[in-house]
Amino acid sequence: MSSTTHTLSSAEAMALEDRYGAHNYHPIPVVLARGEGVYVWDLEDKRYFDFLSAYSAVNQGHCHPRITAAIVDQAQKLTLTSRAFYNSLLGEYEKFITDYFGYQRVLPMNTGVEAVETAIKLARKWGHEVKKIPESQARIVFAESNFHGRTLGVISGSTDPDSRKGFGPYMPGYDVIPYNRLDALEAAVKNPDVAAFIVEPIQGEAGVVVPDPGYLKQAYEICKAHNVLFIGDEVQTGLCRTGRLLACDHEDVRPDILILGKALSGGALPVSAVLADDEIMLTIRPGEHGSTYGGNPLACRVAIEALNILRDEKLAENAAKMGERFRSEMTALQQEAGFITAVRGKGLLNAMVIKPFDDGRTAWDVCLALKDQGLLCKPTHGDIIRFAPPLVINDEQMTECVAIIRKTILSFA
Repeated sequence: MSSTTHTLSSAEAMALEDRYGAHNYHPIPVVLARGEGVYVWDLEDKRYFDFLSAYSAVNQGHCHPRITAAIVDQAQKLTLTSRAFYNSLLGEYEKFITDYFGYQRVLPMNTGVEAVETAIKLARKWGHEVKKIPESQARIVFAESNFHGRTLGVISGSTDPDSRKGFGPYMPGYDVIPYNRLDALEAAVKNPDVAAFIVEPIQGEAGVVVPDPGYLKQAYEICKAHNVLFIGDEVQTGLCRTGRLLACDHEDVRPDILILGKALSGGALPVSAVLADDEIMLTIRPGEHGSTYGGNPLACRVAIEALNILRDEKLAENAAKMGERFRSEMTALQQEAGFITAVRGKGLLNAMVIKPFDDGRTAWDVCLALKDQGLLCKPTHGDIIRFAPPLVINDEQMTECVAIIRKTILSFA
């Protein structure tokens, strides 16, 4: 086959995806070709502010030079061995990340949803072996409106019709309760067959839904009182996005099982991790779980560098500072524009709820207008716009972005 030598236009690139790709996404119509820090450029070399950060995968900014250098250096040495053999970086990475987050063990995987599936398997195994739940009876409690990924095992605990409809039958052994309802959790975990409660500290895909203060702390205590594992899905909320290393840190909650992904590689390649202590992690034995690519040398090298950058560049502190400013500016804008019904978030994970316009326009149209003005974001659930820039954004850039959002929003007023 001959290789393509000409440079595609944006229209041509979109047409190719539409013709040859599965239609499982509905992207904003922009074709990105390169990125640096908070910026991305399209094929026509127009520059945009990225206010989605690949759903929080590029917290460290696009193409961070330290991450790029780590990739290039390690890719010239060794990229993959599988877990059939030891490799020179896995042990170093395992020690590094367990020390970093304060756990005894880590199980490395690739994607966020793989890590979620791993955590569920771990919880069930612990439930049978340690809690002594009868074989094949261990139950997992989910929260309504969750988003943990789209595998069959995970959508079985989802209430999103787009994720579920047409994909049954679903996995048994799941209970779904309302989010941010401690009474519902208390009732659910009284069942002695419940092994774990899995929860997002902030529901990102649902529209940056922030629970009541104290919810996580009290949910953790309820789980402890009933010998139920608390699983924190920090794939999107973790790694400094909300102004702390983990969103659970805001309430001093240490999940029994911690799930990480996305920014664990700074957006360079799929890297995820499940962390737990010996009593939980060592219930899984050789041959019972694994991944060809999980713990590969390239991923280990990149993840170490990505985590070091978060600490070295004080990105949690910057996310907290920039987030406070952003919400303050958006709250002020809400008073001017009568169609903004809510502004919410924590750190640099924020959302604006848009009331549908009388002429039929929606949050999608606002996002298209923002794109035209040089800022990229995307709606969720029809009326909610998520704003989540890379955590390296500075004051000057934030000033420019607020001005773009303000100008665009008021043009709809």
